[in-house]
Amino acid sequence: MFRLKVMRTLPDSALLVSPDTFSVFVNRGEMTSILRSPQALQLTLALIKPDAVAHPLILEAVHQQILSNKFLIVRTRELQWRKEDCRRFYREHEGRFFYQRLVEFMASGPIRAYILAHKDAIQLWRTLMGPTRVFRARHMAPDSIRGSLGLTDTRNTTHGSDSVASASREIAAFFPDFSEQRWYEEEEPQLRCGPVWYSPEEGIHCALEQEARDQPSKVLSVPEGNRGLKALSLLDPITFPKT
Repeated sequence: MFRLKVMRTLPDSALLVSPDTFSVFVNRGEMTSILRSPQALQLTLALIKPDAVAHPLILEAVHQQILSNKFLIVRTRELQWRKEDCRRFYREHEGRFFYQRLVEFMASGPIRAYILAHKDAIQLWRTLMGPTRVFRARHMAPDSIRGSLGLTDTRNTTHGSDSVASASREIAAFFPDFSEQRWYEEEEPQLRCGPVWYSPEEGIHCALEQEARDQPSKVLSVPEGNRGLKALSLLDPITFPKT
């Protein structure tokens, strides 16, 4: 039986750095220097596995954890994985006792994939997930996603990249049309400096237009034709506490 618990939100000190800390303008061709800069947001791949996607309440609970911990959702999609894709993705585990079971499970139903952005996206997401082994998660991090919702070491609700290199590789596998370089050049500075929209219809965060940025004393109204967007007051935008 699934157990729904009120899961934790990490303290403000673990969240993103305030946008007014940074004022970097990103030119084309500066990808390398940006990725090395502590000012840039970090990307990670997050997966919600078939056991969670099959249960709408659990799927929504995990999604709300992402939002409440101030990740920026850059891209999201739902897909049905083929076994060949699963084998390729988990090829580093080939030959291990759990490999075939993992492949079968990940191809058993729909998956939701996210590209998440945050100052420390990889580590924060892995902390929210909790230990891979559900038994350990329940004892060491009972309020984590896996500690609260995981069933077994395979059916443990979520996946997250474990390094910058694996994040790039995994994002490319699930979002082949996404250009990390172009995102860092064009979208990252706007999202980092804020404020942003969250669109429930599209499930992603979007930067506000320059016209809205130039009127900080007003509360932004939702444009006609975008009634699904959640308007944010420019007096109280999504800001990220200083570390």
